[in-house]
Order: sequence, then C-alpha cells, then structure tokens
Amino acid sequence: MAKRFEIFAPECFPLVEPGDSLPRLILDTLQQEQISLQQGDVLVLAQKIISKSEDRYVDLASVQPTTEADRLALKCDKDPRLVQLILNESSDVLRCVPGVIIARHRLGFVMANAGIDHSNISGADDGQRVLLLPENPDRSAEQLQQQLEQTTGLDLAIIINDSFGRPWRLGTTGVCIGCAGVVSLLDRRGDTDLFGQELLVTQVAVGDELATAASVLMGQAGEARPLVVIRGTKFPREPAPAHHLLRPASEDLFL
Repeated sequence: MAKRFEIFAPECFPLVEPGDSLPRLILDTLQQEQISLQQGDVLVLAQKIISKSEDRYVDLASVQPTTEADRLALKCDKDPRLVQLILNESSDVLRCVPGVIIARHRLGFVMANAGIDHSNISGADDGQRVLLLPENPDRSAEQLQQQLEQTTGLDLAIIINDSFGRPWRLGTTGVCIGCAGVVSLLDRRGDTDLFGQELLVTQVAVGDELATAASVLMGQAGEARPLVVIRGTKFPREPAPAHHLLRPASEDLFL
C-alpha cells in the first residue's frame, strides 16, 4: 500500500455539452494548466459530466405520469413527472417520504431519487430539465480509459464519482459508480493483521475511497472541478468494475 499520494484538480474545466469528447476536454484542460499525466494516474470524473456528454437530459414536459407516479407524488410532495422518471430508472421503491424517494436504481445502486438531479445543469431554472445517471457507468469508464490510454500511451484508471447519502450518517460523500483500470473492491480476506491473525471479513472499497478523496476537491456546489487526478496509489490494476461494490439485497441489513 502507498504511504503517500497526490491529489489535484484543474480549475478551468469547461462546461460539457451533449456529444462533447471528454478525452479531448480532459487533455486540453490538463495541457492548459501545464499538468502532464503520468503512468498509473487515476482520473476521477464527476458523474454529471459523463451524463451531460452522453445527453442523458430529460425534459419533464415530455413525461406522462402514471397512476402510481401520481400516488407517490402526493406522499413525497414531488412533481409526478419527476416521480415517473424515478420509477422508470428504478427496480424498487424502498422508501417514500416528504422530500425524497429512496429507490434501488436499475443498476443496483440504492440512492435518493434514482440519482436524477437538476443541480449544476444549464436550462434547469424552471425545474423542467433534469439529468439521469449514465446508461452504463462501468462501460463509460472503460471506454474513456481506452481512449485516453490510446492517446497518451499510459496505463490509466478511471473512476466515475457521484454523491450518496448513507444509512445512519448525515451528509453526502463521494461514491464510485463506474470504474476501469483499478480494482474497485479489494478482497483482503486470508491476509493477516499486525499480530498474524487471519482477516476473515475485510474487503476494502477502493473505488469508494478514491471517489471520496476526489470529492474533497470537487466539492458539492459551484466549485466547477469535475476532474481530479490522483497520483501515487498502489492498488491492483486488475479489472474490477464498480458493480462489484454492490451488496446483494439478501445481505442488506438496512432495508
């Protein structure tokens, strides 16, 4: 394990529009700030710029709510059209209370409002335009990794970071929803501790730890730092997509 690593965020990343080339924007931004990528760097990107580049926008005016959406909207005091989108993006609704719906996203993530958001997106002043999660964040991360490695000739890793709440804890923190080029979940079972005792349950959420570290620089409001570079980590580079971090529903003690 590394004893020290660096983390830094460019300040001049442009606003992303549908169809933009993220590899080009990343490399141009780093060049503008005279930052050269190095072998083994981990690039952490905010989910929103992935979704924006993939045009995951939805205009609520195009959504027709069902009877179920109308029913839940009364319980959570939300626009029925937004509730319909949450239902469309989810496999289960786990909680519905005033102000929030906790749902199991179709990708397996348990999160508020199925990850649908209207913050930090243009044209959302009237609340009519929202942004969905990427269709497949692991695939998005893998494609971005391949494109950047082909261009730079370096071995790189990609983490796609989103902000989640947690059971029994206040506040949001960075969570890995897409991963390529670095192990997302490191299984330490079978290793020994300081006194030679075998570890029986220890699994390290490497993807989430890297995402959280990046969130310190990304911020949660108007900081405009959707790209963070982490340098000097020594985690295994074997493939381990973010869905490896999902706890099976049968083992979930909080639901």
